[in-house]
Amino acid sequence: MTENRIVFVNGRFVPWENATVHLMSHSVARGSAVFEVLSVYGSERGTYLFRLDEHVSRLEKTADTLEMKLPLKGEALADAVRETVRRNGVRSGFVKIVGYYSGIAFEILPPEGTLDLAVFVVAAEEDPLQKGVAARKGCSLALSSWRKLDPRTVPVEAKVAANYLNGMMARLEAKKRGFDYAVLSDTKGYLAEGGTESVFLVREGKLATPALGNILDSITRKSVLEVSRFLGLSTMEGNLPPEFLMDAEEIFLSGTLGKVLPVERFENRTLSPVPGKVTRSINDFMERILSGREEGFRHWLFPVS
Repeated sequence: MTENRIVFVNGRFVPWENATVHLMSHSVARGSAVFEVLSVYGSERGTYLFRLDEHVSRLEKTADTLEMKLPLKGEALADAVRETVRRNGVRSGFVKIVGYYSGIAFEILPPEGTLDLAVFVVAAEEDPLQKGVAARKGCSLALSSWRKLDPRTVPVEAKVAANYLNGMMARLEAKKRGFDYAVLSDTKGYLAEGGTESVFLVREGKLATPALGNILDSITRKSVLEVSRFLGLSTMEGNLPPEFLMDAEEIFLSGTLGKVLPVERFENRTLSPVPGKVTRSINDFMERILSGREEGFRHWLFPVS
């Protein structure tokens, strides 16, 4: 379905198949590509990008952390994203912004100069895992034997391709064991996050999630916490032992595509009902926001046109 798609590459719009780099580029060989993924939603009011400003800001922060130079920033980058979505006509799906080094490089240090920049748009139905989970009540979740990257080794808050080998290994292990997703513990043994998802649990009526420091400062995670507090729910961020998942009343994951994704099975434990009361209330309110029906949260939605 991507054969008719248009990709923004360094200020030009090119066919999908032309958005390529050499296999010996630094970003392919060394994993030095930085990126952001944000969701696209359509409603009777139009097509919107979810928290576009936050994603642009985080990409800039990632680039600064890794001493990289983006060719576009701020509103210029936001406009490139809007125009790419508009040209592709996607009303439900996601955008991936990629900053990368296209030049051939053999050294571990990246080439000097400004990053190349591309913007891709993908329709929601092209994610088979999301489609499979959507057909059920929720997803299955395994506790990975792999540990989350220690923030003393690499900046875990940076969305850089090399960091995601960690989540890839956890997800592969989970798939081999018959689960949809995996959650990792940090090097101290506390819950961290999934491969590309934040984890939430409801225990003794309180919504809990791992604290920042060892995990990505997820925009969806931040949104879920803001919505929960708006709804008057009790929340906490802290060091959570994995054992909490064994007696939690509810568990759900959050990410760009699955804003609130209920867990129906954790390891050998089946949760019921799914979704639970707290999960459902957060999900229902998020759906109202994404459809543009909550005026107090309209600033999270950025019109494409």
